[in-house]
Amino acid sequence: MGDLIGALIQLAIGIVVVAGFWKVFTKAGQPGWACLVPFYNVYVMLQIANKPTWWLVLCFIPIANIVALVLINIGIAEKFGKSAGFGVGMALLSFIFVPMLGFGDAQYNPHA
Repeated sequence: MGDLIGALIQLAIGIVVVAGFWKVFTKAGQPGWACLVPFYNVYVMLQIANKPTWWLVLCFIPIANIVALVLINIGIAEKFGKSAGFGVGMALLSFIFVPMLGFGDAQYNPHA
């Protein structure tokens, strides 16, 4: 019974994160469904954060992928008028910070 409850909690958290990223993508003028497609979602995140496309390669290199994803999330947070700390929160505690960004009142500013 405990395994079922744990699985349901993980499923609920996953749905909340996906819904949050969907909203973040649509706020940034990107298709929301892109958050569901592996690798393409990182490419779209690079576009939102205004990072070079070659950073996608960094996502395949151990250790560098962690640094790259933190920096990408910081870039996304800054485009929405949030701090670098919020971006680190998006990378490390995405189940809290991504829905806050997606469903909050923050607006995307491509020139930030």
